[in-house]
Amino acid sequence: MDRTDVLIVAASGRALAASARRGGFNPLVADFFADQDTVAVAHACRRLDSGWRNGMQAREVLDALTALAAGRHPVGIVCGTGFEDRTALLAQIAERWPLIGNAPAVVARVKDPLALAALCRDCGIRHPDVSLQPADASGWLEKRRGGAGGRHVNAAPRVGRVEGTYFQRRVSGAPVSASILASGGRALVLGFSAQWASPTPQAPFRYGGAVTPAAITVETADTLAEMIRRLVVAVPLVGLNSVDFLVADDAVWLLEINPRPGATLDIFEPDGGSLFSLHVEACGGALPARVVPRRGAAASAIVHADRDVPSVPPFAWPDWTADRPHAGIALRAGEPLCTVTAAAATAERAKRLVLCRIEAVLGRMYERVA
Repeated sequence: MDRTDVLIVAASGRALAASARRGGFNPLVADFFADQDTVAVAHACRRLDSGWRNGMQAREVLDALTALAAGRHPVGIVCGTGFEDRTALLAQIAERWPLIGNAPAVVARVKDPLALAALCRDCGIRHPDVSLQPADASGWLEKRRGGAGGRHVNAAPRVGRVEGTYFQRRVSGAPVSASILASGGRALVLGFSAQWASPTPQAPFRYGGAVTPAAITVETADTLAEMIRRLVVAVPLVGLNSVDFLVADDAVWLLEINPRPGATLDIFEPDGGSLFSLHVEACGGALPARVVPRRGAAASAIVHADRDVPSVPPFAWPDWTADRPHAGIALRAGEPLCTVTAAAATAERAKRLVLCRIEAVLGRMYERVA
């Protein structure tokens, strides 16, 4: 089978690479981890040594992509998590390879907190108040512009202009995210997931995991879908995106737009299909009438090391793990160890199973480290 070369760059590129492989592509991957299963599924892989704590570094990223593309003719590049606050770098990438995803100007617009608030206001969508400098910090959250994964969110500790941060009014509700495929001012909702945090004292809103389907009513789903329809008419989103909401009994709030394939790719991948292929096609202007959803419920979660691990021990990773680090890698407390997934008949069972699997992986690793 002839395969088409495609570049992928993301904080973690494994899920995109696996979906690309299922869709008939040769993935050429640059990411922060170069995990075992990323290397196995990628046609070629480069690790970005600056690491996930420092973010994407322009020279390192461009050098890695240039090396991956050498002697090949990739059809383009898909950029995953890691570029929300790096739109200048996105523009540099787009000068060298066709960008299969949202244009840098679109990313900049939806990740600008004031621009997003104005967009929601114009579309008649409820959105928490935002401010660069509120008079009183109580009742506000402090966020970093372009942040991802919840690590950048904290109760506002102070009031004052802090470079790179902004304030968002606290609102109540259950976190629900919509995974969408967009093209030509239209959007197809692939499904809704319920998300939960894996808090630490320093990062109380750190992303923990997600389960689909979310426990929302048909009426709420219709309300969210209508909000998304208004958004994609107003902003030319393309391909895979996600939209984060807070859902309460008396209100629905739009929190964020994530203008790229995200953390829930695993749980929305259709049986026998490829979201990566659908992303490429949507970015080219082709949006399917519908996508057959996967059967049952699915959950995924990030396993964070809760203590320093001087050297990850070698062991046989269960088949329900992904993003598996190489033996000998050192981890600091709080860093991601791997991802665990679960499928079940109901969302409640899938989430319960994935939480049990987190404990099982940590227990197995610490037994071998001790």
